[in-house]
Amino acid sequence: MQVTKDWWRGAVIYQIYPRSFMDTNGDGVGDLPGIAERLDHVASLGVDAIWISPFFKSPMADFGYDIADQRDIDPLFGTLDDFDRLLEKAHRLGLKVMIDQVFSHTSDQHPWFQESRRSRDNPKADWYVWADPKEDGTPPNNWMSIFGGVAWRWEPRRGQYYLHNFLSSQPDLNFHNPEVRQATLDYVKFWLDRGVDGFRLDSINFCFNDAQLRDNPPKPASERVGRGFSPDNPYAFQYHWYNNTRPENIGFLEELRALIDRYPGVVTLGEISSEDSLATTAEYTSGRRLHMGYSFELLVDDFSARYIRDTVSRLEAVMTEGWPCWAVSNHDVRRALDRWGGPSAPPQLARMLVALVCSLRGSVCLYQGEELGLPEADVPFEALRDPYGIAFWPNFKGRDGCRTPMPWTAGEHGGFTTGQPWLPVPAAHRALNVEAQQADAGSTLCAVRAFLSWRRREPALVQGGIRFLDTPEPVLAFLREHAGERLLVAFNLSAADADVALGDIDARAVDLPGFDLGTLADGRLRLPAYGVFYGRPGAARE
Repeated sequence: MQVTKDWWRGAVIYQIYPRSFMDTNGDGVGDLPGIAERLDHVASLGVDAIWISPFFKSPMADFGYDIADQRDIDPLFGTLDDFDRLLEKAHRLGLKVMIDQVFSHTSDQHPWFQESRRSRDNPKADWYVWADPKEDGTPPNNWMSIFGGVAWRWEPRRGQYYLHNFLSSQPDLNFHNPEVRQATLDYVKFWLDRGVDGFRLDSINFCFNDAQLRDNPPKPASERVGRGFSPDNPYAFQYHWYNNTRPENIGFLEELRALIDRYPGVVTLGEISSEDSLATTAEYTSGRRLHMGYSFELLVDDFSARYIRDTVSRLEAVMTEGWPCWAVSNHDVRRALDRWGGPSAPPQLARMLVALVCSLRGSVCLYQGEELGLPEADVPFEALRDPYGIAFWPNFKGRDGCRTPMPWTAGEHGGFTTGQPWLPVPAAHRALNVEAQQADAGSTLCAVRAFLSWRRREPALVQGGIRFLDTPEPVLAFLREHAGERLLVAFNLSAADADVALGDIDARAVDLPGFDLGTLADGRLRLPAYGVFYGRPGAARE
């Protein structure tokens, strides 16, 4: 596959959650051959790359984010040969392939941890974060796990606690140990040599913890607003100054980048969740560190024009060197269609959301099913598989509602499997299946395909700068410009018509099939419910 430098700038990256994409062997769980089988669908969308969530050997306590072998495929998903065939087909279709890497922790079934936990004097004794108890037997500090409860678990074989920022079966590696850092770079090189085009780096700011294990300070109730966790989670009760986002992370990112730079065209995308995720994203993408970063800042409940404008503007102000990446849905949060439109949200909102996130400056991660306008699935408690959701039920239903299988047909289980799917496929999803939408020129799928095809040909949207207009709610409007080409872009974020004054701004509308389009005349922009407007200042109507 031809290497194109900086292909990732403005790229649309399609996220695949392998458990739920396509099952080829009837065990109810998606697999790598299933991804390969459905790659033609992905390529037809007009995206640039795929990001595959973890498929490595794992006991699946956290569904692949608890890795027991970073160099091997879990038999549930297939084999290394299956991955190689997937990679080859993707490249043949013009798709780059990015894979997940989880640096900060492993599974407790990983051979490294199995050895480390045996004693205090074995070769890997210092590969994980171990600490003695306080005099009264309690954990060494007050750190909390994001998945609930204290972040320390007692290991009687060593007479010490080990750190786990996530599940207790996900012990944290000790990145202060240079052997751990080198072992991490070694398995990254394994996948680089195999031909991958990039890495999505899970919880990248969690690699290092404070070496002194200082207590995190308490956070007032008025500030307990998290990203990726709810205010009633004890994790929200602290400022996370010491268990993540430590200064030592910077040096490791530069080591990683030095390795990556030996492979032309390979890109790194960091997932960042810190006390100030936007500032951390800017820091981690400056210099020779990460190429891109994304945070949970648009994966929230706030769907106001002001919030989106302020969030993007804040990042623009501090990110002077790096490149942003935006997402409004992924495998960890309630789907945006429900989150921002409620259970009866119309397809117009689904289409508008794709257009909106793909029109911000930066690259984009589109989550599987967004092209179909899938709503959040209502998974009953007895069918839940996510340990996070089970622990916090009923206040938080977990992440299963966004992880249900892709509906390919209207048939049983949506054509995802011939067996019993690991999560149910709701009737509402089966009605929105790929086969039916492909045959309907007025579908969300067809609208998204047409939009992404058009976007690819618009340098202002792919590479251009962004300048927001001061419009009242519920209208979000901005200008994109690149090499003298300009686009006026506007969205109505409400279920009611909107009418706003734009002053002396004039633009000729671009016709986008499948969208509810607004009009601009005499300085007034009129947008239908969840309507969009794209216009070229001073150009003839398209």
